[in-house]
Formats: sequence, structure tokens, C-alpha cells
Amino acid sequence: MSLKSTLEEIVSKHLPDETYYLVDVQLVEKGPKSQLTILIDADQGVNIEACAKVSRQIAEEIEAKELLADAYILEVSSPGLDFPLSSKRQYTKNVGRKLKLTLNDGKELEGQLQEVGNAEVKILCKIKEKGKKAEDREITIPLDEIKKSIVLVSFK
Repeated sequence: MSLKSTLEEIVSKHLPDETYYLVDVQLVEKGPKSQLTILIDADQGVNIEACAKVSRQIAEEIEAKELLADAYILEVSSPGLDFPLSSKRQYTKNVGRKLKLTLNDGKELEGQLQEVGNAEVKILCKIKEKGKKAEDREITIPLDEIKKSIVLVSFK
């Protein structure tokens, strides 16, 4: 089992409850210390107390199992709005929000996330055809065709 898989397993068992889920584990060499970044999310959002609790429990287990030989920096947080959505669960949490999608073919779309299916999402986009007024159209996009998707924030 790889170090990343071992760390993912440790994080998963220390999440507060089933509403929380692991988004990503990143281990990056930064000078004399490695930086271990754990990104967690929850269906109703993540608070700082949950991050602190998970951080303490993960650190204790990493130390007990001596998984990281050298000194390291541990950061447990929720993914920011600029972090791409990576799981169906994250898409579901963001239904109703505006997304910017980059597809595998390089095409970009912006629209409101309407629905999340088993293997696809439905986005309400403004489509402008030459010589016609822009109109709202619901587009179904398979999840495996999405290269990157970011939640757009409106300050209106």
C-alpha cells in the first residue's frame, strides 16, 4: 500500500461522521520539512473545530506508526472555492451555484448547476447562436468529460 493510500485510510477513519468526506491528500517537499495537506469537506460545510480534531488524531496516528521519518507540517482544511470540484458528492453540495467548467476538449462553459446524476451533471447555460438572442439551455455533461470545474462566486 502506498503512503498516500495509507494516509487516505487514516484520514477516512478519523472523520467526525458520515457527512464528512476526504477530498485530497497532498504531500509536498518544502525545504527541510515536508508539508502534508489534508482537504476534507462535509455536506453541510466544515468548521475549524472539526479540522483541529481531525488534525490531532491524524498526527497522533502518523507519529505512532512512524509514517513520516522527518519533520513535517500538517495542514487540515476544507478546499477553498478556487479548488476544483473532484467528486460527485462535491457537485451535489453545489447544486444551484454557478460553475465554470473546462471540458476535456478544451471548451469552457459557465452556467448554474441544476442537477447531479449518476455519471453526469446538468448545467443551465446561456447559449448565443449567431444572429439570435442568447437563450437559457440545459446541457447534460458526462462527469468523465469534465477536466476541471470551479465554483464561481458572485458579489452582487
